Amino acid sequence: MPRLHIVLTSASLLLCILPASAIARLQTTGRASSSPSLPDAPLPKSEPQNSGQQTLHDEGSASIAGTVLDVSGATISGADVSLMHEDGTQLHTMVSEADGEFNFTNIPAGSYLVTVNAKGFAAFTSTEFDVAVKQAYQVPSVLLSVATANLEVTVRPTELIAAEQIRAEEKQRIGGFLPDFYTSYVYNAAPLTTKQKFSLATRGTFDPVAMLGVALAAGVEQANNSFAGYGQGAAGYSKRFAAKFVDGRSSDYLTHAIFPALLHQDPRYYYQGTGSVKSRLVHAINSAFVARSDSGRTMPNYSYLLGDLSSGALSNLYYPKANRGVGLVFTNAAIGLGGRIGLNIVREFFSKRATTSAWGGGKE
Repeated sequence: MPRLHIVLTSASLLLCILPASAIARLQTTGRASSSPSLPDAPLPKSEPQNSGQQTLHDEGSASIAGTVLDVSGATISGADVSLMHEDGTQLHTMVSEADGEFNFTNIPAGSYLVTVNAKGFAAFTSTEFDVAVKQAYQVPSVLLSVATANLEVTVRPTELIAAEQIRAEEKQRIGGFLPDFYTSYVYNAAPLTTKQKFSLATRGTFDPVAMLGVALAAGVEQANNSFAGYGQGAAGYSKRFAAKFVDGRSSDYLTHAIFPALLHQDPRYYYQGTGSVKSRLVHAINSAFVARSDSGRTMPNYSYLLGDLSSGALSNLYYPKANRGVGLVFTNAAIGLGGRIGLNIVREFFSKRATTSAWGGGKE
């Protein structure tokens, strides 16, 4: 018993002296040695990535790039670039960068084509090309040519053009009052048809201002007792008014419609508007003697000459007998010619500025 007590006391002292780590190693060693040797447990296998996701990743890994250039080799920015499937359906669209480059990324493998559109250039379509998985495809030769101008020419009948010009001329009034229908400020105006010549003559000769002119002229003749055979008073004024009315209407129709239609001449005055004062004055005076034909050629103004003489001859039918004869014919013709020269000078130098709705700029 005393020995056992001594052994237990010694063991207790030893446990107190040994550090805890040593004791732990002993415990571990004891366990290891007391446990039979076992094979290592197999490590858990990591699950492989989903094969479908991997395929999609590979298929969306290609890219298609290129540079938009013009035929001179300069880059074109802001062009609309579209990536199309081989069946023509659009996949992506982008705008070329400042350096003309474009780049479509994450593109599945397949067959594609590229279309490019830029303002001022003809549309471009590439040839069809194939792109493989993870391939960086470069589109070759994206060259844009300048777009060909499409000129649309509308051919309009000359008669319609002339009708528009007549409507504009019928709005022309000097000072907003006096008719200026027979002045063409369009130097190359369309020729008038026979119907248009008569229509314009009717519009001008029966204008209210023209009627007022007849009344004033008859009043002046009454005051001067011109053509005394008409007498005085209301009866004399009425005869003078009727004579002046017939003079003006016959002259207008003969010089502006009947003879121009028969001789294919244009009855209008063509405003020159440019050149020296002398050249414009010569043009104004000559226009009383020279006319433009319906085909655009110049020719003697037979319409004015024959119209004035014919109107003077008709006046022998209603003027007093004392005033009839060859002298009356040439007197009225001379008055008509002189009035036309004076009117042409006014048209050339003054009417353009004073005429409302003057359409055209003359000879430019």
